[in-house]
Amino acid sequence: MEGPSPIVIADTSVLINFLAIGRMDLIKRHSCRFLITDHVRQEITEHYQEQFVFLKEALKQGILEEISVTDPEEIETFVKLTGLESFGNGECACIAVALHRSYTLAIDDKKAIKQAHLSCPTISIVTTEDLMVSMIKAELITVNEADAIKNEWASSHRFKLKIRSFGDLI
Repeated sequence: MEGPSPIVIADTSVLINFLAIGRMDLIKRHSCRFLITDHVRQEITEHYQEQFVFLKEALKQGILEEISVTDPEEIETFVKLTGLESFGNGECACIAVALHRSYTLAIDDKKAIKQAHLSCPTISIVTTEDLMVSMIKAELITVNEADAIKNEWASSHRFKLKIRSFGDLI
């Protein structure tokens, strides 16, 4: 990834895609450091029990680091975002942290991305698709492997990308 912060704060949406297919090894080998908030861990605990096992292991191995929203400015932003009642606590926490710490935000929800850009036009945002492209460019995965994952997401995990092949994006 050119330009963005080498520290990525990941929302539930992006994490679940890698947890669901058991490919946290790709996150581990990525050049960025990946963080989650305790809000994201809580969302996965409550709504994705199957993936929570893999999340605990990723935290234990240091693939992900968990942080809390404690800075007063981050808390103020978090409260404003949750007041919109359009986003989950995980999304709000990740946006607040990304804004105030200048981290790259990893998120897939289009409305949340729009809100993050409204809050800070210069915020660096990556999606699952962007991460996969960066992984292909870094030779962590081939286009064929990435396409197989894309197809698995679509057929088994209700996550569909609007691309025919990752090869079209390289």
